[in-house]
Amino acid sequence: MVLITLLFKEPITFIILTVPLLYSVILHEVAHGWMACALGDDTAKNAGRLSLNPLKHLDPIGTLALLLIGFGWAKPVPVNYAKLKNLRLGLVLVSFSGCLMNILIATAALFLLHYNFFTSNDLPASILLILARINILLGALNLMPIPPLDGSRMLLGALPQRAQILLMRLEPYGMLILFGLIFSGLLDPVINIMERLIIFAIGNVLHFIGKM
Repeated sequence: MVLITLLFKEPITFIILTVPLLYSVILHEVAHGWMACALGDDTAKNAGRLSLNPLKHLDPIGTLALLLIGFGWAKPVPVNYAKLKNLRLGLVLVSFSGCLMNILIATAALFLLHYNFFTSNDLPASILLILARINILLGALNLMPIPPLDGSRMLLGALPQRAQILLMRLEPYGMLILFGLIFSGLLDPVINIMERLIIFAIGNVLHFIGKM
């Protein structure tokens, strides 16, 4: 989804959508900080990065990318992994927490749509659908085990030390590799699979809620 087309076709929708989209990446980073703090690292807390103030989080390039192409990022929260009570488990949980936040945002948006809080022609319904789609994409993409994405940190927590060193050596080139894979389309099939898994999980959650 390229949001730049929405800017010209439905500018009001684009403007209203801006705030929840920005908070999708902000809450992603704050979730990392919350989890790190819960596991013993107060670095993000001491740096004031557990705040919901967007000025503390937004990255100019990442924000522009999010609003124009539907994929972006905020400034990474600082995490001192040496302070975590359990390094391997901490790597996995801190990294996954950001992806989980995006999945939860998508779940909330689809919950409102699924239970007919809005009709299909409502402006809020259009906004919720786009919000869900982008958060599912953000969750799926960040699960990829490519530095500096969250999936690479999760993988670090599971790999033996020698393999960890090899993966960490890729980090300086991670963004080049990532954008190369994205714009070449080579990553599309993997992202599609992850998106389907996330949608399947959300569907089960909504089904469970419906039975309560």
